Amino acid sequence: MKRTEILGHVDHTQLAQTAVWEDIRCLCEEAIAYGTASVCIPPSYVRQAREYVGDRMAVCTVIGFPNGYSTTRVKVFETEQAIADGADEIDMVINLGWVKDGCYDLVEEEIRSVKTACKGKLLKVIIETCLLTREEKIRMCQVVTNAGAEYIKTSTGFSTAGATFEDVRLFAEYVGKGVKIKAAGGISSLEDAEHFLKLGADRLGSSRVIRLVKEES
Repeated sequence: MKRTEILGHVDHTQLAQTAVWEDIRCLCEEAIAYGTASVCIPPSYVRQAREYVGDRMAVCTVIGFPNGYSTTRVKVFETEQAIADGADEIDMVINLGWVKDGCYDLVEEEIRSVKTACKGKLLKVIIETCLLTREEKIRMCQVVTNAGAEYIKTSTGFSTAGATFEDVRLFAEYVGKGVKIKAAGGISSLEDAEHFLKLGADRLGSSRVIRLVKEES
């Protein structure tokens, strides 16, 4: 797989708590230069990034991040503001406590509410696979499909582990027709990035892939 093809699936990511505008600006410049799918940045920088990149790059941001336990009303408000500020894509974290309680109806309802607030923009649902059982992951494939989100996403990158090949295989088997897969967290080599794509991922959330491409050059 050509490096340009891999890069076209990457959400070039900077979500460090200490990220400053210069970090975000550099991220945007790299994303444009290398042709990534989007930049994924904190909500507080969305408006500034949108003004900076114009129509040269899709802007993605995160909602309920990284723990997912803010209320649905808060997540909806965050989403509405992000869309108003110019976000093209939303990556939301589910309420993991609801999953553990078996309240899948509440999880689905919340995803639907956030999807409505997206106003037609892409929604990726982060289920934090490292904290779920196999059965919970399978059930979340069904919930995300039923709720109408465009993507199911493995991880925030802020918990105990990131994306695994096993989880992407599982998603590919159980997610519904039309729902795409995003692998994120801990993608440490171009070989791994390529393998995730071959297993069925459509997006890769990574802060490293461009650096790895630079090192190869």
